Amino acid sequence: MFTNTARLLVAVAFTLLAGFFIYQHTYELAAVALLFVGMLIWGYFKEGTIILAAKQFHVKNYQKAEELLLQIKRPEWLSNKRRGFYEFMMGGVSLHKQDYAAADEHYERATQYPLRTVNDYVAALVHIVNISIRQGNYDRARTYLSMAESKGDQINAKMRAVITKLEQELESHKN
Repeated sequence: MFTNTARLLVAVAFTLLAGFFIYQHTYELAAVALLFVGMLIWGYFKEGTIILAAKQFHVKNYQKAEELLLQIKRPEWLSNKRRGFYEFMMGGVSLHKQDYAAADEHYERATQYPLRTVNDYVAALVHIVNISIRQGNYDRARTYLSMAESKGDQINAKMRAVITKLEQELESHKN
């Protein structure tokens, strides 16, 4: 739950502390300090700044959320749970910026990873359906809508209402 700058500063502090402990011949404490450095490095690659970005995303501060997400240089190295949420949030940020092609790509990638809840998974599918309808790709929209409908008994009423509305919109575009 660190920004990259904070993570670097803490790692440097623990490295200096390990050096001091080695100088004092307290090797057990030096090993613990180096273990903390290793955990910080592991967190950088597997966790990133997802938690901080999620806090900004939930309060609809999309610019700050994007800044925090862009600190992750290699999202493919994130753990699977974090990667799905990373793609979901990047899709939301792209949608907010009205970059529909990028939003579609991120939401599609998000559906390939585990998300927190079934509602999040269905929300990603619904966004893909909505973008596909707006782009006139009705067959693709029907495909993703059927995927969303397959989770029907596990989603909340609000999401069911959105799915029903999209079904009606697709019916009006039937050939």
